[in-house]
Parts: sequence; C-alpha cells; structure tokens
Amino acid sequence: MSKKGLKKEAVIGSVQDSEQNTVTDEELALINKYTRRQLSKDEVYVFSVVLCDNDIDRDGERFTVESLFALEKLFVGKTGIFDHNPTAKNQTARIFACSVEAVDGRKTATGDDYFRLKARAYLPVSDKNSDIILALDSGIIKEVSVGCAVEEVLCSICGERSDTCPHKKGEIYGSKVCCGELINPYDAYEWSFVAVPSQKAAGVTKSAYKKGEKIDMESILKKLETGSASLSGDESRKLLSYIDTLKQSAKDGVFYRDSLTNDVLRLSASVQPEISRETMESVAKTMTVAQLKEFKTAFEKKKNEMLTAVPQLYSEKNKNNTVSNGQFRI
Repeated sequence: MSKKGLKKEAVIGSVQDSEQNTVTDEELALINKYTRRQLSKDEVYVFSVVLCDNDIDRDGERFTVESLFALEKLFVGKTGIFDHNPTAKNQTARIFACSVEAVDGRKTATGDDYFRLKARAYLPVSDKNSDIILALDSGIIKEVSVGCAVEEVLCSICGERSDTCPHKKGEIYGSKVCCGELINPYDAYEWSFVAVPSQKAAGVTKSAYKKGEKIDMESILKKLETGSASLSGDESRKLLSYIDTLKQSAKDGVFYRDSLTNDVLRLSASVQPEISRETMESVAKTMTVAQLKEFKTAFEKKKNEMLTAVPQLYSEKNKNNTVSNGQFRI
C-alpha cells in the first residue's frame, strides 16, 4: 500500500538518542541467541529504535494497540536493512528485544492514549560498521520504517473494510477523524533505515491480504522486477510454491524429452539403418520437442508401411491388380 496523506511526527520510526549504547548482561544474553559464537560487550553496539505507534500515519492509517502487541513478538529477531532493499549485503542490524510502551500525557490524533513499539537492536563492532555507528551516534542515520503484513484494514468510523466503505480517510465525521485501522498483523519481515521519510518508500509498509485469500502470482513477480520489494510471509510462501511447481515441471519436461528422443533413435534404426546412432543422437540434441514429435510420427508411419501384412498367396507382380480379390488367384 502506498504511503500518502497525513504526516507522522518525527519521533515515530526513529533511532532514539536518549538511550545508553552500553549493553547490559541481560541484553548480551539475548544477543548471543542469534550469534554463532558468544560475543562480548565490547564486540557489539546497541541502540533503541521506535518502529511504529498507534497514531495516524501518512497513509491515513494506524495500528491498534492490540496490533502493536502482536508486532512486539513478530519483530524480535528481524533484520534491519537500508531502503527496504532485501539483499544479504544490505543487512545492517538485528532486533533482539521489542516492547510496547505508553507515553504518559501524550494523545494520538484520534484522542486515544499514545502507545509505541520500541525495539533494541545490535550490530557488531567492526571496521566495516564504524561509519554506520558514527552516523547513528551523530544522528545522520535516524529515520526508519517497517515492513509487515496485516489481515485487514478497517474503517475507524463504520468498522467495515476501508477499501469498500463510503468514508474517506482524513475526513471528519461528527467529531471523529476517519482512518484505516490495521488489524491482526501476521508477519513482520524487515525494518529499514530510510533517508527521506516523506517519500513513498519511507512509510510503514504493509499488505492487507486476508488469510486464505488468493494472492496473484503476477503481482508478486512485478514486485520482484523492481529489485527493492519486500514480500509478506504469504507472498514468500506463494513464490516458493510456484518455484517448486516450476522445478517439477522442468523435471517432467526433461523426462518427456529423453523418452521422445529414445523413441526417435529406436525408430530411426529401423527405418533408416544407413544413418548411424551417433549421427542421429547429435541431430536429436538440436531439435525442439515439437520437431522430435514430428520425426517420431514420420518414422512410425514409415515403419508401419514397411511392415504392412499381405496375403500369403500375394504375388509381387499382381500388386497392381485391379480385379477384386485378384491377389488370391493362382
């Protein structure tokens, strides 16, 4: 879903400056759950980041508090990348703890108590990461956005699906502002550092597929063509299933071609023995499946003609006899 509409306050989706970067013993134990060897406190850099909240975002949508608590579990262990570009070399940090917290005295645009999803993340201390750590400490790298999937987006006015109800996001109905409420998150796939949060890619990205709803394979492939798309869990599973189907089809195709080639070689030996098997094999390798089928049909026809049964008393000299049953005459 594209990000347009109301502007979100700068504190949302941002690295927090007020947190200490020193890792505690408890945090180090959580971090080492994701490492291949036990790291020391000096080997990791930790920071806090606000991922999202229950206020209205730039798309005129918001997470409910219940949705934030669902995301609290889903985002633990998820990788931080840059600009929602899901490549291995783009992996930067990993969330090791996540929690929903209330901010006393603050209200949302809808007048509700303000809650936000706050995470603790780490990255290894290394020469390669020194520039990133410096950019984090200096506030150059600060804004983030998240990628997740929700079951539904419901209208805050009528409770129906926001893409089918008559109410418009951002409009006031009575004394209540209309927005889309993001219900039942079921997958969180990444969070990203972004340079310009006001751009389309910088917002909270989410998909509103219902569980069990058909996901169009063509739309997934179009996403991949952009080179920077993030797929939801359901989309990823759909793509993997599609790839498995293609693999099986490829195996079946190879088996069929091999069987067709063997038939052509066998028939060729019967109807044109003057051509060696090696020569025919070389020719068959360059043929398409359609050409192999054409050769097989032609060879079978020729073989049948060669093996046509004739009466025992049939004489070669009488083969053109036009008299009925003439071939039986002695």
